[in-house]
Amino acid sequence: MDHVSLAHGNGGRLMRELIEQVFKRHLGRDSLDTDSDAVSMPLGEGEPIITTDGFTVQPLEFPGGDIGSLAVHGTVNDLSVAGADPLYLTLNAFIEEGLTIETLDRLITSMAVAAREAGVHILAGDTKVVPRGQGGGLYLATTGVGLRPAGLQLGMDRIRDGDAILVSGPVGDHGIAVMLAREQFGLRGDVASDSACVLPLTQALRALPGVRFMRDPTRGGLATVLHEIREATGLGVRLRGADVPVRDPVRAVCEMLGYDPLYLACEGRVVAVVAVEVAEQALALWRSMPAGAEAALIGQLSAAAGRVVLETALGGERVLEELEDDPLPRIC
Repeated sequence: MDHVSLAHGNGGRLMRELIEQVFKRHLGRDSLDTDSDAVSMPLGEGEPIITTDGFTVQPLEFPGGDIGSLAVHGTVNDLSVAGADPLYLTLNAFIEEGLTIETLDRLITSMAVAAREAGVHILAGDTKVVPRGQGGGLYLATTGVGLRPAGLQLGMDRIRDGDAILVSGPVGDHGIAVMLAREQFGLRGDVASDSACVLPLTQALRALPGVRFMRDPTRGGLATVLHEIREATGLGVRLRGADVPVRDPVRAVCEMLGYDPLYLACEGRVVAVVAVEVAEQALALWRSMPAGAEAALIGQLSAAAGRVVLETALGGERVLEELEDDPLPRIC
């Protein structure tokens, strides 16, 4: 059979064969247990950290990634920015009737590769098949578990007036890559998603005294993370527009279609808030790594600012309002 049918979700022979021939064949080497309803999860020393996420991106495959690798990266990144070392994932796959077995196999292969590269094991999973027209081909839901070193403290409650803001690389790549892959506007380009595991970036910073907080700027992008910080701390943000890294092709598409790259999703970047006295050291650490070669020091927290303000290259100021509409739905 070349396509997924409703019978693949009925618990019988076809479902067993789909799990064995696709999921277990690729993910089994990562310890996926398809024979038990519950599995053990050995943990070492440290503070257990858990996260959960869902992925509905359209199209399923895009330049620089696909829904399989994105599900791994999105989940391990949430653990990583919390200061944890990701260890385990679980997977729920909601497959639409009619999806080709070849496509499913390719996406689960990509997921397995991403999991191995991130050093995580997919321990347990479940599959469901929904009728044709009631899904986007494939939806994935994941839960991730990791361990944070004992004593490591990160959080918005640690942020102080005057702290510096860094970003590990150019923003907006993922949002524009997915948008171009949809061909909604008749545009084509060579922008690739930044989808990647950010664990090396977070590990490099988390032992540095003065690191307050880290976050991956996914839906809503960099501007939304800054608004979350403002809301939680009461501190305003002054962002230096000239210092925020944005690739030229991303900027060009945004100018053409009226998007703002500061609000577009990233899937392989980290926003960090650090004490100003260690900002240059943190920046140097990131820039010494391939994944952080284009990192930048982009702004500062200020009790006097009150809002999220962008200082423009011409010396003016623009208030960055909180995101309300979703400019690019189904982006992750």
